[in-house]
Formats: sequence, structure tokens, C-alpha cells
Amino acid sequence: MSRALLRRLFDAAIERATAPVCLPPHLPPPPKGRTMAIGAGKAAAAMAKVVEQHWQGPLEGLVVTRYGHGVPTRRIEVVEAAHPVPDAKGEEAARRMLEMVRDLGPDDLALCLISGGASALLALPAPGLTLEDKRTVTRSLLRAGATIHQINAVRKHLSAIKGGRLAMAAYPAETVTLAISDAPGDDLSVIGSGPTVPDPSTFADARAVLARFGIEPPPAIARHLDREAEESPKPGDDRFARARATIVARPADSLAAAAALAGEAGYAVEILGDALEGEARDLGTAHARLAMERAERGGRLCLISGGETTVTVRGQGKGGRNVEYLLGLALGLGGAAGISAIAGDSDGIDGTEDNAGAVADPTTLARGPDAAARLADNDAYSYFAALDDLVVTGPTRTNVNDFRAILIER
Repeated sequence: MSRALLRRLFDAAIERATAPVCLPPHLPPPPKGRTMAIGAGKAAAAMAKVVEQHWQGPLEGLVVTRYGHGVPTRRIEVVEAAHPVPDAKGEEAARRMLEMVRDLGPDDLALCLISGGASALLALPAPGLTLEDKRTVTRSLLRAGATIHQINAVRKHLSAIKGGRLAMAAYPAETVTLAISDAPGDDLSVIGSGPTVPDPSTFADARAVLARFGIEPPPAIARHLDREAEESPKPGDDRFARARATIVARPADSLAAAAALAGEAGYAVEILGDALEGEARDLGTAHARLAMERAERGGRLCLISGGETTVTVRGQGKGGRNVEYLLGLALGLGGAAGISAIAGDSDGIDGTEDNAGAVADPTTLARGPDAAARLADNDAYSYFAALDDLVVTGPTRTNVNDFRAILIER
């Protein structure tokens, strides 16, 4: 029963953030002139299809999404590209988007559809930089365990399209951005590296992130980050007067949907937060302690949380932040009776593997090999795969970060 309910909670959280559910109420009225739909992210193709289904009047455009996340469209072109390390397909799509919006006038609308993953998919380097320069820095930041805020602070300052530059290219057309948030705190300047909103971060912030993790960037990037005159557009820039942005789905919305379902199933619910960060295994250990404390009180309780943890890669195994969280949780629980959990990425892909996450229960440690050794080797994926406890959804075509639920029955 608990495993089935855990999966239903996860599915409810994802459903709340899908484009057919969250997007239609926020679509703007058609303009006098042209409508150019542009965008990027793991939900971009699904969002484009919903726009097509609801739009009255002429419509054209281009969106870029992750490989395997495309859907058939008629009027808005869909390009698939690489994530999280960018490739030439994303670079070319971003270049074409800039050209398309530069052709718009004051009676036209640039309808920007943004979701998690957009920052890697809009991979157009700033003048003087190469795609390989950006790939090198992205890999280093991911392996170092940098947060999405830190990674995007760097990406925005290596880009010709992110950090508000797409809106600058579209001006004087009206720009309306509809975003599905994967950023802790729902900061529009962080979601997809904010291609259509002012950028409060600076070149100095980007340099500080690289320094914090001891990353020596390629020489061209080091030189570029010293060019303060090429800063991204900031709040107060008059060219943002015709740009507005709305978040159409938030992590908190998905947690609330799951909480309602848990309540209907007879569980008291405690939401621990929708923006939890930190090392995945450490958060798992902390949640194990919390679950044990709550279990002492008796009753049926569901602990729900979201956010985006990180993994500092030190081993050689196959992992992902959600399975690493779960293995840390299982070790912390030590097989305690009556406690089971699920953790998964709402986009259906935990790290770079084929699973969204996994489930754990009181038998997880007893059924598997040396869990502590696997965790030390960043090999949690292989551990749960051997137990047949991976959660596999395929691409969900949305992204509101990670979802975690712990069921306590004492």
C-alpha cells in the first residue's frame, strides 16, 4: 500500500505542473501584429503545443527542448538539443531565436516559454567565446556540486542570449514570458538564466563562483569575465518596460497537490519546504533523523519536500541526486519499521540516467549489497537498480525540481 501511494503522490505532483494544466489560464490576448513563440526547457515543446491548441490568430516560432522531450507541433518549430552539457544544436537554435525576435516591431508579441533546462539548451556563447569553452566550465561546475543559482550566475555572463538579452533583442515588441519554475525561491532571473528579465547578478559574482570551487576557466572565459563594460542588462533598464513575466507552475503548487492526496489517504501532512538545497546524502541523513523523531509520536504522517540538492562527485559509480538522497536516508533509518519514501526529479531524469528516482522501505538495506560503500562511490543508481526499486517515468515534459515524500506508519 505505501509503495503504491508514494508513486501516486509523485504522479500528482508532476501532473500539477504539466503544460495542459498550468499554462492555458495565463495565455495573453493576441496582439495587433505577429505572435512569435520562442522558448526553451524540458517543458518547451509541450508548452508550445498547448499554445497552438489555444491560440487565436497567426502564430509562428521556435522552441528548443532536451533530446527525447519533443512533441508534434504544427506552427511552432521544435528543436531537440543536449542537456545539461550544451551542444551545437542548442547553440544554433539560440542564434536563430535572436534573429527571429529582432525582426519584431512595436505591434508584435514575443511569447517566451521557459522551463527548467533552458539555460543549458540556450547555448549561444558571448562574442569571443566558443561552445567548448562553455561546455568545459559547465562540466566543472556540475562535478563540483554547484547550486543552480551559482551555475546560472556563471552561464548568464558567458551568454549572448541569457540574462535579459533575449528581451533586449525583441524590443520594442512586447515580451510576455510564461515560466515553469525549477529554481529554489522561484527567482525569474534564475529560471533558465532569465533570458527575458533583468539580471541582478554581475561579472564579479560569476568570478566568485568559479573561485569558490577552485575552477580555472579557459583563458578566453577569464578574459571575458573581466570585461565589466559587457555586463548583462540590469533592473531599471527602460527596454524592459514592455516585458512582463509570470510563473505558471511552482514547486509549491506540486507539493500542495501531493499533500492533498496524502490527506485524502488518511495521513497528516507536514511540508518541510519547497526549496531545500544542500548535499543530497546529507539531506537524506537529516530527514532520516526527523522521520525517526516523528515516528516516536505514533500515527500516520507524510513528510513532503522539494528543492534541488547537489552531489559532489568523488566516486566512479552511477548516481543522481535523488537516489543519493534515498540511500543516505535508508542508511540513516537503518531498516526502521513503518517508514518508506520516494524521491524523484519531476522531469523524469535523475542526473544523467534513465530513472526519475527510486523508492526505499524498511527492507532496502537488507536486500542490497554494501550500501555505505555504494554511497561512497556515488553508485546509488546501481544499488536501487539491483533491487528493482528505481522509479522510471520517461520524460515528463515539465520540471519543478525534486519531489520527496516519506510515509510514517507507527
